[in-house]
Amino acid sequence: MSIFFKRKEKNPIRIADKKVHEWKYTTCGYCSTGCSIEVGLDIDGKAVASRGNANADVNRGKLCIKGIFEHELFEVAGRGDKPLMRNKPFEPWVKSDWDTTLDRMGSEIKRIQDTYGKDSFAIVSTGQLLTEEFYSLGKLARGCIGSNNYDGNTTLCMASAVSGYKRSFGSDGPPGCYEDFEHTDCLIAWGSNLPEQHPIIYWRLKEAMEKRKFPLIVVDPRVTMLAQFADIHLAVTPGTDLALMNSLMYVILDEGLEDRGYINAHTKGIEEVEACVKDYDPVSASKICGIDEDTIRHVARIYANAGAAMSIWTMGINQSTHGSDGVVGINSLNLITGNIGKPGGTSLSITGQCNAMGTREWSSCSGLPGYRYLENPADRKEIADFWGIDEEFFPKKRGLAETDIFPAIETGQIKGLWLVATNPMTSMPNTARIRKTLEKLDFLVIQDAYADVETTQYAHMFLPAAVWAEKEGCFTNTERRINIVRKVQEPIGDSKSDFWIFKELAKRFENGKKIHFPETPEGAFNEMRQLSKGEGRTLDISGMTHQKIEDSCGIQWPYTENDSVADEVAQGESGKASVKGSQRLYSDGKFQTKDGKANLIPLPFVNNNEVPCDEFPFWMNSGRVVEHFHTRTRTGKIGNLNKYSPTPYMEMNPDAAAELSVKHGSYVRIVSRRGDAVVMVQTTQRVARNAVFIPFHFYDCVNRVSLGLLDPHSRQPAFKQGSIRIEAVDQEMAGQLNVERRSY
Repeated sequence: MSIFFKRKEKNPIRIADKKVHEWKYTTCGYCSTGCSIEVGLDIDGKAVASRGNANADVNRGKLCIKGIFEHELFEVAGRGDKPLMRNKPFEPWVKSDWDTTLDRMGSEIKRIQDTYGKDSFAIVSTGQLLTEEFYSLGKLARGCIGSNNYDGNTTLCMASAVSGYKRSFGSDGPPGCYEDFEHTDCLIAWGSNLPEQHPIIYWRLKEAMEKRKFPLIVVDPRVTMLAQFADIHLAVTPGTDLALMNSLMYVILDEGLEDRGYINAHTKGIEEVEACVKDYDPVSASKICGIDEDTIRHVARIYANAGAAMSIWTMGINQSTHGSDGVVGINSLNLITGNIGKPGGTSLSITGQCNAMGTREWSSCSGLPGYRYLENPADRKEIADFWGIDEEFFPKKRGLAETDIFPAIETGQIKGLWLVATNPMTSMPNTARIRKTLEKLDFLVIQDAYADVETTQYAHMFLPAAVWAEKEGCFTNTERRINIVRKVQEPIGDSKSDFWIFKELAKRFENGKKIHFPETPEGAFNEMRQLSKGEGRTLDISGMTHQKIEDSCGIQWPYTENDSVADEVAQGESGKASVKGSQRLYSDGKFQTKDGKANLIPLPFVNNNEVPCDEFPFWMNSGRVVEHFHTRTRTGKIGNLNKYSPTPYMEMNPDAAAELSVKHGSYVRIVSRRGDAVVMVQTTQRVARNAVFIPFHFYDCVNRVSLGLLDPHSRQPAFKQGSIRIEAVDQEMAGQLNVERRSY
C-alpha cells in the first residue's frame, strides 16, 4: 500500500481546474447525433470548458473529441465581426453598418430580379442553422424574395436519404431511433463508419452489443474502424451496393424467408420487385459487387431469420450516382422482412450535419414548411393564408437543387447568389469548375460566422453571423429528437444571429411588410407548432415548448398536444418531468402514401460509375476522420483537433505503393479527369491494392478531383466513386506547400 501511495505522489493524475463558475445547457453543433452539452463559464463569463449532460438519453454524459473542445469555437481565429462590402471581388473590403449593408443587399436582389427575372437570384443555405432560423429563411425566400432557386447544402449529404424515404414511405423522416440498437437481433451498416463519423452513436451501438451480442455486418470497400469490429465485413466493389441489395432480396424471396403477411398487409409492388431481383442471383451478383455467392446467401439468411433486423447508412450510400435507389433498396430489404416500425427493426439514415433534419422539416427548400409541397395547391393556400400573402406568389413546383444552381450560373440563368453558412469552394465537387462559376456572378453574398472561408474571396458582401451557442433555437437529430441550443454568450463584435439577419432583411421587401416575423426564436417555434398540427401529419410538434424540450433533454416527434396533456397527467402522478415523444414511425403499418401502403420499387442496377482504367488505375474514395468536421472551417482552427490531421493525406495499400516506389510519409500528386492535388501518403492494408482513401476535410484536395456526377432522383453528387492516377512529385516543393497550407 505504501508503494502505491509513493507512485501516486510521484505521478499524480490531475484534471486541470478550469475555474468554472457556471454551467449552461445547450446542444452540440457538429454532427447529427444531437448530444446534450454543457458549457462552463468562468467568473468573467468566458467559455472555458465543455461536458456532456448525464441526464440526456442521447449521449448520457459522453462527448466525442469535437464536443469536448467545442467551447473554444467562440474565440477562434477568422471570426467575422463587421458587415463588409466592396464593388468587385478581390478588392479591399470596406467595413459597414447593418442598415447600410442590408439596404444595399435588398436593392441588389431587386435589381437583379427586375432585370433578369425573379428566379435569377438564388439562395443556398446549410444544415447548421437553428430550426427557427430555417423557418424564418424559408419565409423570407419563399414569401418575400420569391426566387424558386432556393436550396440547402444538405443536398450534398442527405438528399438521397430524403428522396429514398419519400419514394418508399411517402414522406421524409427516419422511422427508427438509437434505442433500436438495444432491441435488434442483426444490424447491417451500409457505407457507415460510426466510430469516426458519429462516435457517440457508435458508443450506443457498442454498449448494446456488450449487453446482448448480435451480428454486426459492415458493407464498405475499405476496412474502416467499424469494419474491424464487425462479425462480417463485405468489401463491396465501390458503387455496386444496389446489386448486392437485389441479390440479398433474391435469396430471401427465393428461399421463402420474407414476411409475406407484412408484405400483403402493408406494401405494394412485390411482384415487380420479385421479377427484377431474379436477374441478381448470387452467382450473377457476385461478379458485379465482388462478394462471393455463399457469403451473399449467408448474410441474407442471417438478416431475414433475425427476430428484428435493422439497417443504418451514411454517405457511403447517399453520395453515389444511384444513392436514392440505394436508400430505396435498404427500405425494401426491411419492408419484405417486416422490419419497419418495430423495436430493433428499422431503416435508419445517419444524418451528417447537426440540423440537416431541421432544414428538411422547416426550411421550405424543397417545398413549404412542415413537409408540405409546392406542387400541392392546398399546401400553397394553407401557407399563403397563414403568412398573409397571395398564394400566387408561390411557384407551382420546386426549383433548382444546389447542384443545378451552379450550372445555371454558368449559363447566365442566375446572376446573384446568397450563401448562408456554406462554402462551395470546399464542399462542391470539381473545385476548378466552381471557381470559374463564382467569377461569373454579378452579386455574391456570404453569410457566415467566419470571414476567412474560401468562397469569401469571390464575394461582394459579407454578413457576420453568430456562431452556434451565441444564439437560441432548436436542432433535430438523426432520430427526430428536437433539442434546444441555449445562448451561452453574446455574439462577438457586431455579428448577429442568422434569425435577426433574416428578420431584418425581410423589411426590405414588399411582402415583408405583410408577413409577420416574430421577434424571438421562441415566437417562430410557436408558429411552427401551429403549422405542424393536422390529421395524419407525422411531423407534429404541437405538444412541445422550448422549456419542455430543455427539461426533457430533447423530445422526438411526433409529439402532439394530446401527447402533452397525457404526459402532464402522468407526470402529476409520478412526479417525473421529462417526456420522450414518439420513438418510431409507421408502427401501425400505415405510411404517408395515398393508400397508406409502402412502395416496393424494382431497382435494376445501372453501372454508371467512373471505374479504374489504364490511364486512371485507382479507385478514389473519401470520408471522415473523427477529429475533423466537414471542411475544417471550425475544427481546423482548434489546436487540439487539428494537430491529429493538419495536412491532406491519402491511405494507400503498401503493395501498390511499392510498385510505384512510393514511400510512407512521402508526397504524391493525384490526378483525375477533372484536376489534381498533392497529398501525403499513409501506407495501410485498410484499402485494396487498386484503391485509395482520402479524408474529405481539406479544401484544396479531394474535391479538386472528385467526380460529382448527380443522382437522377436526389441531385446529390457522387463523391465516393471516381478514378485517379498517382504521380511522383518534388518532395521539397510539396513539403513547402504543406507548410503554407498549415499556416493558412
